[in-house]
Amino acid sequence: MFERTTPRLFEHGPSPASRLMVCAALAIFLMVADSRFHVVRPVREAIATAIYPLQWLMLQPVLLHRHASQYVAQVKTMQQQEAEVQTQVLALAQTAHEAQFLKMENTQLRALLGLRERVASVTLTAEIIYETPDPYTNRLTINKGRSDGVQEGAPVLDANGVLGQVTRVYLHSSEVRLVSDRQHAVPVMNTRTGLRMLAFGEAVARPSGGMEVRYVPVGTDMQQGDLLVTSGIDGYYPAGLPVGVVAQVDAQHDAPFLRIAVQPSAQVSRVRHVLVVTPTGLSPEHEETDAEDTATGPAARKVGAP
Repeated sequence: MFERTTPRLFEHGPSPASRLMVCAALAIFLMVADSRFHVVRPVREAIATAIYPLQWLMLQPVLLHRHASQYVAQVKTMQQQEAEVQTQVLALAQTAHEAQFLKMENTQLRALLGLRERVASVTLTAEIIYETPDPYTNRLTINKGRSDGVQEGAPVLDANGVLGQVTRVYLHSSEVRLVSDRQHAVPVMNTRTGLRMLAFGEAVARPSGGMEVRYVPVGTDMQQGDLLVTSGIDGYYPAGLPVGVVAQVDAQHDAPFLRIAVQPSAQVSRVRHVLVVTPTGLSPEHEETDAEDTATGPAARKVGAP
């Protein structure tokens, strides 16, 4: 009599490989069906809608901490800015009072000495087009020329001080020789001692951009950090414009003059926009004075002579 038992083939079910193939086929079918017919989208939306309140609730502590941190940081920043602004306001108020007092005192002194008031120089804003291709001179070209009123010899400034001087003027452009050029010289004055000197460019080739003061006798009071400004005695540069700061003072053996290195105040190699100033000798008041002198000169007196 035979025993009725289950064959070993069906005793353990499908093999793992068969299960894997069936699951893979089902996954591929679901991906294709969802891609083509969006059959899983309702289920996904339902699950997302169901768990959204839980997500929102779990996210609130994180958002609260973030907003609190930002609020505290902003409060600290605003308090610091307010303190800085108050300090600046007080400093500006003090400077304004001092400037007003100095202006009044200057007006009184000039009236006492019988000097005429300074004429404000006419300025013109220009942009640097390019640097000259000659590597042994420090020159550049600006986009303003004779048609814009630029005159030869006009000082050129940047935001920090004297940058150079116009040496050639064309119709729509001008060439500027920088203060660091070896062929350029600026009459300067030491603001600490009042000594007048000449500052020359010492750069032979770019990117060097230094200056030097020459012909200062040994023993002269010159110190590192002294500010040099234009003296205004050349008829081109207005007085008081920053030129540079003394970087080094050396007294060489058996040398009659000091070796004084100067760091220019202007950004010689990093400037783009400049200010062209009408030379002081060509200001409107000087032009009127020159016209009056010409009209009353020897030729006029000769015409009016009997």
